[in-house]
Amino acid sequence: MNAFFKVVGVALLLQLATLGASQVAAGETELAVLTSYVGNWQGEGALVGGDKPEPFRCRMAIAKGNQSKVTYTGRCSLVSANLSISGTIAFNDERGQYEAAMSSNAGFTGLAVGRLRGDDITFDLKERQRDRSGSDVRIGSQIMLIDGNITVNFEVEFNNSGDVLRASVPFAR
Repeated sequence: MNAFFKVVGVALLLQLATLGASQVAAGETELAVLTSYVGNWQGEGALVGGDKPEPFRCRMAIAKGNQSKVTYTGRCSLVSANLSISGTIAFNDERGQYEAAMSSNAGFTGLAVGRLRGDDITFDLKERQRDRSGSDVRIGSQIMLIDGNITVNFEVEFNNSGDVLRASVPFAR
């Protein structure tokens, strides 16, 4: 069961990774979009697909960082695990895209690119990892920054068994 929570945690961390990024100079418009998310957030959902749905609770603090970035720290709790993440998000003028970077207490680091539609940003991540037993796991996650709200969706598929776990966590200030 601990391997299960680690994989679920990595999936959530991948999603929350979208709130982190590389050093770049953003224009006023792009920076305004980022800073509109500054504040304290919390959310909860349920992890489904296992023996029974399990509560999934998270909190996150987003702050104005150095240069044209925002920084974030987050913590999520499952029945038997606590996960923490931190990172930055910024707009890369050269590439014309939002970029997020993060690290976690589970030993995962990542980088994601955000798609921009108006003031909405969506980050999609797809990764392959191995669980503690060495089995392949497909992790898909999405974080949506839409209309001033944050929603994190994720899916974990255990390739050996075909079992799929899903969760959606809407955040509120």
